[in-house]
Amino acid sequence: MKILPLIIAPNPLLKQISAPVEKIDSTLQQFMKDMVSTMYYENGVGLAAVQVGVLKRILVIDIDYTIDEHDHHHHDHGNCGGIHVQNTNARYFINPEIVEFSKESSSYNEGCLSFPDARSEVIRPKKVKVKYLDFHGNEKLEEMDGILATCIQHELDHLNGITFVDHISKLKRDMILSKMSKLKRK
Repeated sequence: MKILPLIIAPNPLLKQISAPVEKIDSTLQQFMKDMVSTMYYENGVGLAAVQVGVLKRILVIDIDYTIDEHDHHHHDHGNCGGIHVQNTNARYFINPEIVEFSKESSSYNEGCLSFPDARSEVIRPKKVKVKYLDFHGNEKLEEMDGILATCIQHELDHLNGITFVDHISKLKRDMILSKMSKLKRK
């Protein structure tokens, strides 16, 4: 598995709409596994394909894994990136779409791998019903709530050219974008 380079804001790619996946094959499945490895490596709980430079409607999520901090692993770290994950429950979402939102909302202090060290409270629907294809191309329909509902909405926004800063006040957004521009210049 490879660790893929992240697209960091204010890269204009993050504002583009991703295209539907037409074919699920071993190449696409390997790419999704690489996305999961990248997500773990960067300590994220979700990652959209656009965040690694691919404008396809793909996202991965794992909200409850832990990193094994043990230093003595008996293999070459070339394939794992030096990250050893426990309790994995990686989820793969191809062509996801939210078909139902709850009227009740919740607030969560969101961050984003494309906005390093930036966080802000975002209000979203508390529950969603999501239609998607899984890793093998099987169609699924699933109700989600809690952090999973927040995460799927955040990542699905990426596929539509929307980032979490688009959900916050102009003042907070401008502060975060200014910080990202300074980071990019360094």
